[in-house]
Amino acid sequence: MMDTIDILCVGEVLVDFIGHQESVLINETRDYHRYLGGSPTNVAMNSTRLGLNTTLVATVGNDGFGSYILDRLSSVGVNTNHVNVLEDKSTSVIFVSRSDGTPDFIPYREADCCIYEEQISEQILSNTKIYHTTCFALSKNPAQKTILKKAQEAYNLGCQLSIDINYAKKLWNSQEEAFQVIKTYCSFNPLIKISEDDMLRLFEKELPHSAIFDFFHNEGVDIVCLTLGSKGVKLSQKGKGIIQMPAIKIDKVIDSTGAGDAFWSGFLFAYIKEKPMHECLDIALKLAALKLQNVGRLPDNINILSQLL
Repeated sequence: MMDTIDILCVGEVLVDFIGHQESVLINETRDYHRYLGGSPTNVAMNSTRLGLNTTLVATVGNDGFGSYILDRLSSVGVNTNHVNVLEDKSTSVIFVSRSDGTPDFIPYREADCCIYEEQISEQILSNTKIYHTTCFALSKNPAQKTILKKAQEAYNLGCQLSIDINYAKKLWNSQEEAFQVIKTYCSFNPLIKISEDDMLRLFEKELPHSAIFDFFHNEGVDIVCLTLGSKGVKLSQKGKGIIQMPAIKIDKVIDSTGAGDAFWSGFLFAYIKEKPMHECLDIALKLAALKLQNVGRLPDNINILSQLL
């Protein structure tokens, strides 16, 4: 019998080249360090290290970067049985500036968007608690078509869906397509994680927080989590009001890349443990603060679980 999958992460796995120079854009960055990246991948890694049973559905190329990715995932214990390896595509890479805010990035995409239906069986979905993906993963076919179809199957099987609305204009054919895809995914009532920067890019104007919440609630979403950077977070539950919590103060932001993924990993971890919403947010904020103080992934030598509970 198949073990229960706590979180099935479906989407991009990448090699991130993060700038070594602090607080500069890519055109002024001289040196880069290599890290495992991709938002669903970060969530899968973080969640596994928190003690959850996590499976990643993704695609890499049969090359040195693909081997690096598989080795890193396996070293932590992420189930990689559904990571496809392609002979005719290169592993996707992204160059990222090192910043204390939303980083600048340039994507070079090939294998990451080649996610196919045969990678996600009905048996897998029927044994999954949370089906998680991202706007990045949904921005390009065939992954877009596969993820949406399997999201509906997961929803029909009683699985809780989740999405990080990490919208970036440069990844999509058009803003109209992005809205259509996001609305389709919202019809499955996912847990939603968004940031103020995401919303500014998606709507191309600043919106009151209430308007952001109303947009997603009107599309069928019950729980919307809006991250506010150094100002903390707001969570809106349809019909239940808003919870607001401040960010955890830290001495210095070392690297913001992956902080949102750390936050959402903590939130989903607590959600699976059936913690109340304010505790889910508290754990999420603690994990995000930890990430902001480290370049690349969360540190190896910290027992994260004991730090959070």
